[in-house]
Amino acid sequence: MNIEIANRLYQYRKTSGLSQEELAEAIGVSRQAVSKWERAEASPDTDNLIELSKVYGVTLDEMLYGDEDSDDAESGEEPEVEATANDEEPEGMNVESDGDHVNISLHGIHVHDRHGTKVDIDRHGIFVNEGGEQKVYTDENGHIHKSDSVIAEEKKLRHPLLKFPYPILAVIAYLLFGYFNVMGGWAFGWIVFLTIPLYYTLVEAILRRDAKIFAYPVLAAGVFLVLGFTMNLWHPAWIIFLTIPIYYAIAGAFKRK
Repeated sequence: MNIEIANRLYQYRKTSGLSQEELAEAIGVSRQAVSKWERAEASPDTDNLIELSKVYGVTLDEMLYGDEDSDDAESGEEPEVEATANDEEPEGMNVESDGDHVNISLHGIHVHDRHGTKVDIDRHGIFVNEGGEQKVYTDENGHIHKSDSVIAEEKKLRHPLLKFPYPILAVIAYLLFGYFNVMGGWAFGWIVFLTIPLYYTLVEAILRRDAKIFAYPVLAAGVFLVLGFTMNLWHPAWIIFLTIPIYYAIAGAFKRK
């Protein structure tokens, strides 16, 4: 269903003074179904169209095609750009590239990518749909609703290991390295601070099962510095940096699998 019909359905509902929940109850569907119709993500079937026309007190033609466009076409007059309760708003700007689509208009901003992710920001709220699942959306009252998968991901990010004060441990290790002159003492012991991003990204990568999250370039830099400072192997230790694109290529392959 195109965005013009979706907007018309929204306008009819608002004019009728009905909320999405009230309309859904009146015609016997879910509130999510009404929301998808008004965001042009789905189309009501014939029975639902008939029920909608009865609730709004309009004909099917008026609901689907509008009641002013045909008059303008017959009279040869151009429709006014200024939007009113019954006028159609301009379609706006559309950009398409390799399966990605962006629409910016008075209706809102709609971004749909080739992988099936959709982000819609309009007068109905903000909606994020990924892989056919509504991840996050706001209702008419501005309340934020999240899917079970999003809630589960947020619980992972509240994991005790991510809350562990690892930087304090790194500071203690640095003081010990300096006091006992380990790893070059104060001069080179600062390398231990590179383990802070390594710790948190490793934990998050394990929780999310996504190796690309791990800060592998930091690990490569840390190994290079240790080999250089302790064993004077600046060359050929620099070769380790060549493993960075290889790591992410392998991690990406496992993620897709």
